[in-house]
Amino acid sequence: MNKITELFNIEYPVVQGGMIWVSGWKLASAVSNAGGLGLIGSGSMYPEVLREHIQKCKKATNKPFGVNVPMLYPQIEEIMDIIVDEGVKIVFTSAGNPKTWTSFLKEKGITVVHVVSSVKFAQKAEAAGVDAVVCEGFEAGGHNGREETTTFTLIPMVKQGVQIPVIAAGGIGNGRGMLAAMVLGADGVQIGSRFAATVESSAHDKFKEVIVNVKDGDTHLTLKELAPVRLVKNHFYNQVQELYQQNPSIEEIKELLGRARAKKGMFEGDLDNGELEIGQVAGIINEIKPAKKVLEEIIQEYEKVKNSL
Repeated sequence: MNKITELFNIEYPVVQGGMIWVSGWKLASAVSNAGGLGLIGSGSMYPEVLREHIQKCKKATNKPFGVNVPMLYPQIEEIMDIIVDEGVKIVFTSAGNPKTWTSFLKEKGITVVHVVSSVKFAQKAEAAGVDAVVCEGFEAGGHNGREETTTFTLIPMVKQGVQIPVIAAGGIGNGRGMLAAMVLGADGVQIGSRFAATVESSAHDKFKEVIVNVKDGDTHLTLKELAPVRLVKNHFYNQVQELYQQNPSIEEIKELLGRARAKKGMFEGDLDNGELEIGQVAGIINEIKPAKKVLEEIIQEYEKVKNSL
C-alpha cells in the first residue's frame, strides 16, 4: 500500500489518463479491473453520453473508477450533477480553478484530484482542498500547461511544495518510467499515451496505428495562443505552421482550427485534417495490446528494475 493505492482503494498506483475521444467506459473498466484506476474522459462527451459511459462502466467493473472533467466544459453544472447522481466517487479536474468545484464535490463524499503544471498551481489546488494533484510535464500529449516544465524537473519541485500526494504524468509509458517518477518523489503515476494504443481505447484504429509509428521528434507543442496542445505532425499541423509564418491574429488561428478537429482525427480517423494528440512517449510504443496486458507489463518491469538496483 502507498498513499495513492490507499486513497483510491486500488492495487497499483497507476492511473489511466482521462483522454478526450480515447477514454470511454471500455478502457476505464479494463484498467480498473486490472488493478489500476480507470478514468472516463468527459471532455469529449455530451452530458447524457457521459451518463451512459458511467452506467456501462459500473456494470463492467466493481472496482473504483473515476471521471476526468475539464472545467472549461460549457455544460459543467450538468456534468457535475450527473457525476453526483450516478454515485461516482473519484473526480479528476483540469483546465480551470480548483476552488470552483472542489468544495461541492468534497461535500458529496467525492475524492478530488486536480491536474497542474507548476508548483504555484499545485499549492493553489492544495489550498482549495483537493486530495492529491497530478503534476504533468510538457512531454504529455493533448493540452498542456504554458510553463513547458518537464516531468523530471516538475515532480521533485511539486513534491517539495505540497503535503498532499503527488501523481506524476507526462512521458511515462513503461515500468522504468514509473520507477523514475517514484524515485523523484511521486506517489503514483498517470499514464495516457500508452493506454491510448490499447484494444479497449475508443480512438480510431488508424490513429492507434499512428501512435505505434511515432518516432522521437514527430510531435510538437503548438497553438500556444489558444491552449498549448501537443500534436503529431501531419497536414493540419503543417497548415498551422504555415499560418504562423504570416503572423496571424488569434481570430485567424481560431478560424483555421475550426470545430471538432480532435474528434475528426482521433475518433474518426482523418489523419490529414484532424488534430492528433499524443505524448512524446509514443516513441517507445510499438504495439496495440489489451489494457490489462499493458498494466501487467508496466508493473512487472517496475518491480524487476526496482529489485535489481
